[in-house]
Amino acid sequence: MQRRHFIRIAGGGVVLGATAGLAACSSALPPEALGAWQAPGSDATDVRHWVLSHAILAPHSHNLQSWLVDLSQPNEITLYCDLTRLLPETDPLSRQIMMSQGTFLELLDIAARQKGLRADITLFPQGVFGPSTLDKRPTAHIRLNPDATVQPDPLFAQILRRHTNREAYEPREPAAAALQAIAASVAGEPVRVGFVAGAQPEQMAQHRAIAMEAWRIELVTPRTIMESYKVLRVGPEEIARHRDGISINTPMVRTLNALGLFDRSKAPGPDDAATTGQIKDFNAKIATTPAFFWLVTEGNDRVTQVNAGRAYVRTQLAATAQGLSMQPLSQALQEYPEQAKPYADIHALLQAPSPRYTVQMWARLGHAPAVGPSPRRGLQDHILKA
Repeated sequence: MQRRHFIRIAGGGVVLGATAGLAACSSALPPEALGAWQAPGSDATDVRHWVLSHAILAPHSHNLQSWLVDLSQPNEITLYCDLTRLLPETDPLSRQIMMSQGTFLELLDIAARQKGLRADITLFPQGVFGPSTLDKRPTAHIRLNPDATVQPDPLFAQILRRHTNREAYEPREPAAAALQAIAASVAGEPVRVGFVAGAQPEQMAQHRAIAMEAWRIELVTPRTIMESYKVLRVGPEEIARHRDGISINTPMVRTLNALGLFDRSKAPGPDDAATTGQIKDFNAKIATTPAFFWLVTEGNDRVTQVNAGRAYVRTQLAATAQGLSMQPLSQALQEYPEQAKPYADIHALLQAPSPRYTVQMWARLGHAPAVGPSPRRGLQDHILKA
C-alpha cells in the first residue's frame, strides 16, 4: 500500500491526507519507532544480539516483522515465523512471508561476517512447511562459529542506508555499471535477475500497464485493501506503540484520527476519491519510473522462497550502494484469484512460464529523493527464549 494521500472519513467523505495545513504538526516519525536503527547492538554483551540487531532491519512485506528467535542454546539461534503476522488475503500461500524470513537470514549472515563469524544456517531443521500453510516448526537453525577465513561482506555498509523508497523517481536511467553491480551481488545464486529501461519502450509500456492494473485490483478488492487498513498506524502514538505496519503521520490525517473521523472500518468503493486518488498517484509514479528490476527462480518450494528473499535483499543493498532506490511491485505476484491475469502477464513478459518458474520479486528502480527508515519493534520483541 502506498504511503497514502487520500483517505476515507466517517460518513463517506474523503480528504487529501497530504494537506499543507496544520503546519505546526510534524510528519516525522516518532523517535521511539526508529530506535532500532540507531547504533544497532551497540550495548550488546552477547554477539548474537549484535548480529540480530542488524537482521531485524531487513525488509518485510507490509513491515510486519514476523521474526521470532530462540537463544536458549549458546552460540545458536533458532528462527521461527510469527504466525500471528501473516497476510492471508494478499499472500495466501505465505510466499512473501517466506521471502521475508530470507531477508532476515541474509542480513544475519552479513552481520555475522562483520564479527568474523561463520553463520552455519540449516533451513527447516524439523521439516519443510507445506506449499500452502506454515506451522510452528522453525524456519532455520543458525550456529555462529568463529572462522578466520570469513571475509566481511562490503554490503554490510548499506544495511543502515537501505530503505524502500515509494516516492517519485527521477527520469534519468540507472547507469549500466550500476545494473551490473546489482546483478553481481547475486552471482552464483540460483536466481535469474533482469532489468528493463528506456531503450526498450515497448517492454517498459507492458511493465507499466501490468503494475497499474495489479495495483488497481488490490485497491478495489475489499478484503485485500482491508488487510492493509488493519496494519495502518496513524499518528505518533500508534506508530510508537506498534513500531510495525504502514505508518501515516501527516498532520491532516492525525487530526481526523484524533476527532474520530478517520474511517478504517470498511473499504472505500472503487469510485470513491480515496480509491481513485491512490490509483492516480501510483500511476503517475509508475509512468515516470525509469527502470524495472526482477528476480526469477526455477521452482517455488519453501527453500527456494527463503533463498529468493536472501537474494532480493542483496540486490537492494547493492542498489543502495549505487545510489539507487527500489520499491517492490508485489501486487502482480500475489496468488489470489483476482490477480490471476496480472500474475500470468508478468510471468509471460519475463519469459518465466509458471509453474516451472516463479517471479519472486519485481520492483521499480531508479534515482529518488532520500527517505528515512520505517519503524522497527526492537530486538527484545523478537526473542522467544533468551
